[in-house]
Amino acid sequence: MASSAAETATSLADLKSAYEKDGWCEPPFRFSDDAVALLRERVVSISHERRPEVVYEKDSGTVRALHGCHAFDEVCAALVRLPRLVELAEELVGGPVYVYQFKVNLKQAHEGAAWPWHQDFAFWHEEDGMPSPAAVNIAVSLDDVHEGNGPLTAIPGSHRLGLLDLPESRADGAESDWRSHVSADLAYTVDGDRARHLADENGRKVFTGPRGSIQVFHPSIVHSSSNNRSADRRALLLITYNAITNAPARPTRPAFLVSRDTAPMERRADERLDLVSY
Repeated sequence: MASSAAETATSLADLKSAYEKDGWCEPPFRFSDDAVALLRERVVSISHERRPEVVYEKDSGTVRALHGCHAFDEVCAALVRLPRLVELAEELVGGPVYVYQFKVNLKQAHEGAAWPWHQDFAFWHEEDGMPSPAAVNIAVSLDDVHEGNGPLTAIPGSHRLGLLDLPESRADGAESDWRSHVSADLAYTVDGDRARHLADENGRKVFTGPRGSIQVFHPSIVHSSSNNRSADRRALLLITYNAITNAPARPTRPAFLVSRDTAPMERRADERLDLVSY
């Protein structure tokens, strides 16, 4: 048991070192096929519901994203409490965490639109008042992800540059429409030429891999994704854990985008959502 605990501590330390250096890391475990099948079932079911948490592609009835599912779906609620996920998040942000945001980004076959270059923390800081990027995104691939179905692409090390290309108009204190934070026409983007220059200097990390794969990335890392031009759907489930000491004081966006429950996340195992080592 002591040996196992030591190995876990070493693994977490290695992941934190990679995360701090590159802005992303990949845990040595994934979700089992049965766990992924259950999560996929829930995504399909929720996608058929008519509720504000379900977002569609522009001028289309095609589902683009699901938000805040952990607040109304018991499987998603169980997912965010899994001990290994919570433990990893706590290690990376340096203390107790809560779920700040939960979403599933869906790129339907031949229809899923791209996400332009951006930084998540720009939205959270400018719109919600999150003090610092002491949060972490844990992404779970619910489909096999390949170059053709719009994988997420990040620029290693860009999380250390601070927020880039914030629009000057934000200085007036006016609030933007939250719908521009979940559509293809994002309110906060990083200039394409700047992003390409950064990528030429630092390289690109393309998040491809089999369903069940887990990737972790920093709120300030510059990232994007391309259109899905393939016959394969690409569903990416994202849990954002935030340090409880970093909670925004007075968020105004809908609760399904910014959770108001900042109580420390309690760890709870669930045999339906098992993780397996590589």
